[in-house]
Amino acid sequence: MRYPREAPVFENRYDAGRQLAEKLSEYKGQPVVVLAVPNGGLPVALQVALALEVDFDVVISRKLPIPLRPEGGFGAIADDGAVILNEAVVKEVGLTPEQINYEVSKVRVDIRQRSLLYRGKRLLSVVSGKTVVIIDDGLASGYTMMAAVESIRRRRPRQIVVAVPAASAMAVKQLEKVADRVVACVTGFMPRFYVSDFYRYWHVLSDDEGLKCLEEWRMRRFMPNIEPSKDR
Repeated sequence: MRYPREAPVFENRYDAGRQLAEKLSEYKGQPVVVLAVPNGGLPVALQVALALEVDFDVVISRKLPIPLRPEGGFGAIADDGAVILNEAVVKEVGLTPEQINYEVSKVRVDIRQRSLLYRGKRLLSVVSGKTVVIIDDGLASGYTMMAAVESIRRRRPRQIVVAVPAASAMAVKQLEKVADRVVACVTGFMPRFYVSDFYRYWHVLSDDEGLKCLEEWRMRRFMPNIEPSKDR
């Protein structure tokens, strides 16, 4: 059973971000850094960062695709090299250490390219001693987010909060083991969970759209009289 498209919870990712920001209002003006998982997490995180009036950056975490079945994943890797494997899937598919290492190597190359795209020569945001809110547009399995949490934990934040508009109950349970807090507007208990089902308007976000979110935050954070885009 899939979540009925006739009754989406969010219009789009910007609406989802505004709703999520309401659940995180206690962090407004606090020593908080909001980190988005690109690309889909960027519009959501933009709204949260602006509403809370806090710093905004990215943490790049990518799925490890199953060979010959790239729509599925057997884990994830983050931009500092943190790798999280779904051991159950690895065993079920019968992946060899050589296959795992090959996929990890490919994804690391992709992550390096995306780090250059989104961060350029900018240093990583300082998160030591701060609350870090890591945001994506939704959690299905949760492994991409788990890799992001593991990566940020190494940078010694005071607290890690995982925040998403929609998450499967399974993903919430997984993330509660590694994050200090998990916040979701909606938790789904259906056997097959699709993040897109919770949005009226859904598309794969391009890199250009993602970069515009970071640029908009910089402009509106330091030039607050600038109006947001009309289509939001």
